[in-house]
Amino acid sequence: MPLSEEFKNEHAIDVARLRRERDAAVHEAANVREQLDNALRALNVVERTEQGTIDPPKWLMPNAPKQKAATLVVMLSDTHFDEVVNPDEVDGLNAYNRAIAELRLERWTQNVIKLSRHYLSGMKYDGCVILLGGDIFSGDIHEELSETNEDTMMSSCWYWSGRIAAAIDVLAQEFKNVHVASVVGNHGRTTRKPRAKLRAKTNFDWLLTKVVERHFQDNEKITFSIPDGADCYLTIYSHGHLLTHGDQVSGGGGIGGIYPPIMRLRARKAQRHHSTGTNFETLWLGHWHQYLPSPSLVVNGSLKGWDEYAAISNFQFEVPQQALAIVTPEHNITIQSPVFCVDRKREGW
Repeated sequence: MPLSEEFKNEHAIDVARLRRERDAAVHEAANVREQLDNALRALNVVERTEQGTIDPPKWLMPNAPKQKAATLVVMLSDTHFDEVVNPDEVDGLNAYNRAIAELRLERWTQNVIKLSRHYLSGMKYDGCVILLGGDIFSGDIHEELSETNEDTMMSSCWYWSGRIAAAIDVLAQEFKNVHVASVVGNHGRTTRKPRAKLRAKTNFDWLLTKVVERHFQDNEKITFSIPDGADCYLTIYSHGHLLTHGDQVSGGGGIGGIYPPIMRLRARKAQRHHSTGTNFETLWLGHWHQYLPSPSLVVNGSLKGWDEYAAISNFQFEVPQQALAIVTPEHNITIQSPVFCVDRKREGW
C-alpha cells in the first residue's frame, strides 16, 4: 500500500532533525575532547614545574658590595643664633632662643653622625665638608630684632664661635678630615643696607668663621675656605660645587614659588662660571628656609624654623632641618636626606 505524501514529509523532517542533533553531539564531543587534552597538557606542565628547580643567573646574586670612596656634605645655615621666637606668636608651632638653639646645634651634630654611620652604613668616607651658608645670626638690622635678641652682636659672635668650633671638632673626630666652606648671609651685616663692596668683611658671619678658623689653625685635618666675596667655589673629587647664601634671588612670591627665580639665578651663575672655567654641577643656597634637594640644586632649611615673619607672611610651615648629601667620585650627589634638629621634649615647649 503506497505511503501518503503527508507521511513522507513528516519522516523527512524527523530524519533531518536527528541528523542535526547527531552533528551537534559530535561537535560537542570534539570540544570536550579538546578541552580535556588542554587540561591534561596544563596539568603535565604544572607537574613538571613543581618537580623542577629555578637557576637564576649569577648577576642576580651579587657578592657583598665593596666599600666605595665618598664624601659627606652637610649644610648649616640660617641658624639665626640669639633670635627669640615666641611660641604664642606662631600658633605654638615653634620656639627659639639661645638655649633651644644650642640644643638644636647639638642634635644636628649627633644626627649627622647617626645618619651617615648607622642609616648609611657600609660607606667609607674620605671626609666631611661643612657648608656654612650664612645667616648664622639674625643681627640687629631691624628694630624688632635689636629689641628682642638675647644679646649684642659682638657678644653673640664670641659665644657662638665656641659652639660652632665644638660641632666641627666632633665631626672631625668622626670623619678625620673636615673642610669648612663659608659665605655670609644678609642678616649678619653691620650696615643697614646690603652692599656689594666689602660684603663679607662687614658681616658677623665672616667674623665668626675667621675666629673658628684661627682656633683650628694648628690642626691640619681641618681646613677652611672663607672668600671675601658672596660665593664660594669648591671641588669635591672632580665635581664643581658653588655655595651662596641665596639673597641674590628676587621674587618667589607667585604661584610658581621660589623655583623660577632660583633657577634663573642658577642659570646666570652657571653662565658666569662657565666663562671663567669654574663649572659647577651643584648650587647650594640657604636664605629661603625651605629644604628642597636635587642633584643640581640644594636649598637648605633653617635651624631656627618657623617664625613670626613666616607666620604673618603666610609662608608654608616647615620643621627645622638641614641638608645632607653623599658625594661620590663617579656620580657626584648620590644620596640626599634632611637632618632633623628638633626635640620638643628637651626644648621644653
